[in-house]
Amino acid sequence: MDKILQMLQLQAQLNDATNGDKWVNGMTKNGKIINWKRCIYMESAEMIDSFSWKHWKSIHQEPDWDNLQIEVVDVWHFIMSLAIENYAQNMRGQIENLAIDISELTSFNHLNVQTRTFASQDEVIAKVENIMLLSLAKEGVNIENFMKEFFDLVLMSGLNLETLYRLYVGKNILNQFRQDNGYKEGTYIKVWNGDEDNVIMKKVWEENGDITPEALYRELTKLYLALNKS
Repeated sequence: MDKILQMLQLQAQLNDATNGDKWVNGMTKNGKIINWKRCIYMESAEMIDSFSWKHWKSIHQEPDWDNLQIEVVDVWHFIMSLAIENYAQNMRGQIENLAIDISELTSFNHLNVQTRTFASQDEVIAKVENIMLLSLAKEGVNIENFMKEFFDLVLMSGLNLETLYRLYVGKNILNQFRQDNGYKEGTYIKVWNGDEDNVIMKKVWEENGDITPEALYRELTKLYLALNKS
């Protein structure tokens, strides 16, 4: 349960910093409406673009599994945010209660595997579209259904609990780094010497398996400063 609790806490902290501490009421500190379900289906559409699904273009292109995994983690940010908001608004409990409930889901416990295999392109796309359907539904939010479909997708994308956790923490730190370096103002540079910052972050994690979140932030800072000097 430790990993799921830490991810939820990190997400809440990021949302507090980005949107203000009243974001669970569905509004940012600047008075802008928050729609986590829309975030989920828009990011899910980007996930599908990891595949050559277009019958008229790049039909022999190989799936971009690295990009898919990053997009899976992006959607995870929004699903966790939706779950935290749902628990707060419906008085279902605090983040700790949500973490306990998630840890008891069968689909979550399926993530405790060592093997990492990819499903077929069509199976992954079908699972992503299931998540989109849930996010487009007009009726109330069923967090358990979201979690089940998402955890199925995690496994189908070649991830498990450990790799989901590592990529999430990395992306969370990257998101904080972006906010601290002009992302909202439009001055942040997202492509570093030809590679997106997502790719750079993933490489840093893979090259140093024991790196802490704080050390990752420092490494991103060093690389970004070098970029701005070049």
